Amino acid sequence: MRYLDTEKLASLDVEGFRTRRPYPWANPAGLLTEEGFRRLHRDLPDLALFDEVFGKRRKYGQQSHDRYTLDWSPDLPVATSWRDFVAEILGSEYRRFLTALFGTGSFDLRLHWHYTPTGCSVSPHCDAKRKLGSHIFYFHTAADWDPCWGGETLVLDDGGRFASDSAPRFEDFEVVATPKVMDNRSLLFARRGDSWHGVRELRCPSDRLRKVFIVTVEQASLAERLRTVVRGAA
Repeated sequence: MRYLDTEKLASLDVEGFRTRRPYPWANPAGLLTEEGFRRLHRDLPDLALFDEVFGKRRKYGQQSHDRYTLDWSPDLPVATSWRDFVAEILGSEYRRFLTALFGTGSFDLRLHWHYTPTGCSVSPHCDAKRKLGSHIFYFHTAADWDPCWGGETLVLDDGGRFASDSAPRFEDFEVVATPKVMDNRSLLFARRGDSWHGVRELRCPSDRLRKVFIVTVEQASLAERLRTVVRGAA
């Protein structure tokens, strides 16, 4: 079966994404097939596989981004559904999709899950300069998450007032959008010097977790740049 909905990928408004303000972003519905989302949600990795990242100092005095994290590796003991999905993410069709969005076919992908407990947040920040952008898949349904608990990655506008190496608060920004996180939503955004985003403190019960799978699009290594040249010459 398929996990990525190729028709939905092809229908995303690339020009609308690139020209959106305050920086390129989109919050599409249904980029995963209905059955694909159901299976991946059912088969999410067990928390026991994750590393704890709490109280870690961040550059520029920003608040610690506390969470449990798991980086993709081929030797992880995860369900076949996730292995098949990752194969699609690393495949040519999704790569063409990202190439159209970010305007380059020379990039590396880093894949990871984040689970976040109540009381934690992601303070406003711009991502590291090595990143071209991110694609965040949210794995929440009405059976396990109430939207009033939060979990949205807020799109923030600083009006050009802050350097990316600073630590402003949520109240220092205009909240441009509160993207939806329920029932097969995802968030795409491009990294720029003003691509501020964050997640307010979660208000979920102690037995619930914010669960996301993130595709990070990073500037290509030398090896990947050489592969891109070879593909272009073929």
